[in-house]
Amino acid sequence: MASSDLENNKVFAAILVAGIVFMLAGFVSNKIISEEELEEDAYPIEVAEAVPAGAPVVEAVAEPIADLLAAADVERGMQLAKACAACHSFDRNGPNKIGPAMWGVYNAPKGHVADFAYSDALLATGGTWTVDSLNQFLWKPKKYAPGTKMNYAGIRKPEDRAAMVKYLQTLR
Repeated sequence: MASSDLENNKVFAAILVAGIVFMLAGFVSNKIISEEELEEDAYPIEVAEAVPAGAPVVEAVAEPIADLLAAADVERGMQLAKACAACHSFDRNGPNKIGPAMWGVYNAPKGHVADFAYSDALLATGGTWTVDSLNQFLWKPKKYAPGTKMNYAGIRKPEDRAAMVKYLQTLR
């Protein structure tokens, strides 16, 4: 019987030591690793605000860039255009790629590149590529011309859209 009591004491002691070790490990880890609250989220998640029932729905539109255009940086626009270079060329007499060549697009009629197959949705918008139409298109192409073939989310910041339009104005 004494042997059995000794075995029970060993098991109890092992459980007790394991519990103490886990508690100590938790205490030490809390002292070593401290949680700091961030001042702002590292990646903000935009969520549409709930609109009360019966309230008029205000449709989002691109902020006007006419006032920003005077101070816009052509170099910044050129840098932004590098992301577009996979689908568009920006050189004089540049080739069409997935998208049409961008040389001379500013103040040109929509669909002006003769050997490019524009979507009917874009052609239906009509008119010319003005500051306002480029701003709206660069903001959200799918909203400007629903059904367009251009698969691009758009440029959110008005300063960046102004820089891009300013750069496109130089391509003549």
